Order: sequence, then structure tokens, then C-alpha cells
Amino acid sequence: MSAVVPLKPAEPTERQIDLLALARSRNPSDRERLLLALTTLCRTSPGAAAGQSNLLSDIFVTLVRQAERDIRRSLARQLAEADWAPVALINMLALDEIEIARPIIAANPLLGEDQLLKILIEATLEHQIEVARRPALSGRLVDHIIDRGEPAVLTALASNGTAEVTEASLARLVEHSKRVAALRAPLVRHPRLSNQLASQLYEWVGAALRQAIGERFNVDAEKLDTAVRAATQAVTHPEPEPPKLTAAQRDEMDRRLVAKLMQSGQLRAGYAIRALREQNVCLFEHALAALGGFPVQHVRTAVRADTPELLALACNAAGMDRAVLPALLDELRRLTGGLPAGGDPRVPRVPRSPEQARREFKARFAAAAAT
Repeated sequence: MSAVVPLKPAEPTERQIDLLALARSRNPSDRERLLLALTTLCRTSPGAAAGQSNLLSDIFVTLVRQAERDIRRSLARQLAEADWAPVALINMLALDEIEIARPIIAANPLLGEDQLLKILIEATLEHQIEVARRPALSGRLVDHIIDRGEPAVLTALASNGTAEVTEASLARLVEHSKRVAALRAPLVRHPRLSNQLASQLYEWVGAALRQAIGERFNVDAEKLDTAVRAATQAVTHPEPEPPKLTAAQRDEMDRRLVAKLMQSGQLRAGYAIRALREQNVCLFEHALAALGGFPVQHVRTAVRADTPELLALACNAAGMDRAVLPALLDELRRLTGGLPAGGDPRVPRVPRSPEQARREFKARFAAAAAT
């Protein structure tokens, strides 16, 4: 049996000696040289880097935190498409200043959906725009951007033809283009724009974009132009309002309406109460007069009397429940400036039956006419 010959440890290479010297140095410039040297080493030997990911991650993050801005920017460019870099380092660079973060957000495959969502929520507007431009952006992130409704980010998303934009999401973008004019041009060129959405978008864009839509889609420009002109005319030159009715005309209309309801047997006490709740005192007076068999002028006298008793008699004669009188009086006084006045509005004196109330109401006016 042959003797085992102990192996001598491999002599460190010249490059390893240089790296060890840089690691032992406290000079900031040496640390930055170490950072770039490690990056180059990992890029040329990604398999070795993957096997020591935890250690490298700690080293990289520590060194990057201490590095100057220019070094971080250079590192971000080198790691833009690196799939071997420590995820913690990539996440940190993606939240750095936008000039440093831009290449990482744009292309690095290690940026997960949750981290991109974090950037959309926590980072600056410039970071959000870069996320919206990222190739093959997921539908979840697309919907989040549309929900937030930030114009600049929406415009960047509309320009991203590779994003997972569904028809429903695209329809929401078209709807946003009503208020965000910058959205219209990229939406016209969007590869998923349908004929239906193109027709809707056509109404809001200028002449140049209309031509582009017409060339790309089978859009009837003449019909759509007519519709746009009609919509514009309706906004800028609305139809003149019909002349307002005079008090006498409104009174006559209310009288005819009540007469028609009375003739068809559809007039009830509830109709008079509803007219008052709708703030139509004139219609209330006509309905009360017709239900009680009184001249409307007598009812109007009761409404404007110094006491609520006459009105209570008229209401009782019309078949209204006594329980509704307090609320009815309050509503009427609110509309007439406090009339009828005087007395206790809560408990007006009324006879026991509608017929008794009708006779007494008429007797009051007959006595007044005789004096």
C-alpha cells in the first residue's frame, strides 16, 4: 500500500494576492477598486459566484454602501443584465438615485414583481416611469400603474408595447386619455388597440392622430367627424333653454293637471301631500281645493291666514289624517315664510269628520262674505 502524500495548498495567484491587499486596505479608493475587481471576476466566472452567493452578497452590499456615486453608477451599468449578482445588491441599486437605478430597473432579470411593485409605491416619479417602460411588464404591475393614474407613468406604460396590457386595461388607458392628452399618441400606435377603442379614441384626438387612426383601422372618418362636431357643438353652443313660465302659466298648468286627475278618479290626499314635499305650493293648493270642493282662492286664503285652523279644516275635508297635519304645517311654513301664522301648529282644532270640516270651512267664508 502506497503512502499518502499530503497535498500542498495551491499557491495564491498574483490576482488573488492583489485582491487580498485591496481587502486589507482602509483606503476608500482601494475599496472601490476591490468592488470593481470582484464584479469583473464574478462576471467572467458566474458559476463560482453562484456557489458563494451569500458571502459575495454581504461583501458587495457592504462595499456598495461605502462607494462613491460614480462607482455605484458604473457598477449598475455592469450589472444591468447580470443574472448572477446578489439579489440584495440588485434591489439596493434599483432604489438608488435614478441615474444609478435606471439600467437595473430597465433590464435586470433578478428584479422580481414584488420588488418592482415596491419601487412603484416607494420610489420617485422617475423610478416609476422606468418601471412602466420595463419590457414584458406583468399584468399585475400594469393594473397598479393604471389604478394610480399618474399621467407621466401612464404615458410611459402606453408606449410599452411589450407590457401585458389586456383589452380591459387598454380600455382604461383610453378612458384616461380624456384628461391626459399625452396618452393619445402612444395609444394610437399601441399594438393591441382594437377597432372599437380606436373609434372611441378618435373622438378625443387632433387631426394628425385622426389620420393615423384612419390609416390603421377601418374607421368611417366622415361619420366620426360628424359625431365629434355634434358633441363639440352641444358643449360650446348648447340649446337655448325654453323661456320660463310666468306664475299665471304655471298656475294654469297645475289647475289642468289636478282637474284631469280628479276627472279620472286618481286624485288622492296623498298627491297633495307629495306636491308639498316637492315644494310645489301652487299644485298643493289646487289639489286641496279639488279634494275639498272649495274655490282655490279660499284655500289660498287659508294658507296665508293668521291661524292654522282654516287650513286644518281644508285638510280634514280633503281626507288627510290628523297625524300628518303638524309635519304638513311645518313644511308649508318653510316654503311660505311662516304662513299660516299664529296658533299652535302642533294641535290645530279640527272637527271629527271630513263632512263636518267641509261645512265649517264653507260657513267661515260665507259669513265673511256676508259682513
